[in-house]
Amino acid sequence: MNEYSYVTLRQKPELKEAAAAWFHDKWGVPREAYLECMEAYLNNETEYGWYLCLDKERIVGGLGAIENDFHNRKDLAPNVCAVYIEEEYRCQGIAGQLLDIVVDDMKSKGITPIYLITDHTSFYERYGWEFLCMVQDDNGSGMTRMYIHR
Repeated sequence: MNEYSYVTLRQKPELKEAAAAWFHDKWGVPREAYLECMEAYLNNETEYGWYLCLDKERIVGGLGAIENDFHNRKDLAPNVCAVYIEEEYRCQGIAGQLLDIVVDDMKSKGITPIYLITDHTSFYERYGWEFLCMVQDDNGSGMTRMYIHR
């Protein structure tokens, strides 16, 4: 089994550009939007961070914590966003490790509960997340599942 390193962007700020490009490639959200959030985190304007799993120097997984992940429940914040693991790295516990890290980091800063939206069912429950409610996405095209971690 490979040994991966788990880092926050504050621990490896030199990865900011590569991380923004990587998340953009996975989710199609403008690279500039990621950079804006990452710079706010790196400049200590927010404690909502960015978390990466590295295989040597390659980003193979990641997620972020932001105010709102494109849904109408602005009162449910912060949100874990952009959870992604490269396909060949899935089923190795990387997502669970990243989720545990973000939960622990937010709790250490007094930020709890945290939320996430997803179309997945049963995946996040394995890591202590509970289904909370359905929320409307920002573009009004549909409803998606909101989870909470207390």
